[in-house]
Amino acid sequence: MSENFEAPDLNIEQLVDTDPTESAEWRASFDAALKAAGPVRARYLMLNLLQHAREKNVGISALRATDYINTIAPEHEAPFPGDEDLERKIRRINRWNAAMLVHRAQRPGVGVGGHINLCIICCAL
Repeated sequence: MSENFEAPDLNIEQLVDTDPTESAEWRASFDAALKAAGPVRARYLMLNLLQHAREKNVGISALRATDYINTIAPEHEAPFPGDEDLERKIRRINRWNAAMLVHRAQRPGVGVGGHINLCIICCAL
């Protein structure tokens, strides 16, 4: 695996701790810093460590500013209730209709739809 990889965004529960002893040491160090210097210093240390990891091209998830993160593991998700093939066909029809609207709007001097050939090719996919 390459050293510069894109890590998928995963919750900590979905990752495997390969060295629980080392993890406990890191948590104990954090707890000691929190107790000795307070939450402002602890926050700074964590953000600084995340920045350092990004600089070293470690694939880590970005910090979230929302509570709306999917916490359901893919293997625990309910099966897709719809017909994926039918929905794919509907999306193709919608793209084709959009391409034809742009094509029909094409008139000398109007200048719309310069990418229409590419759109028509994509609609066929």
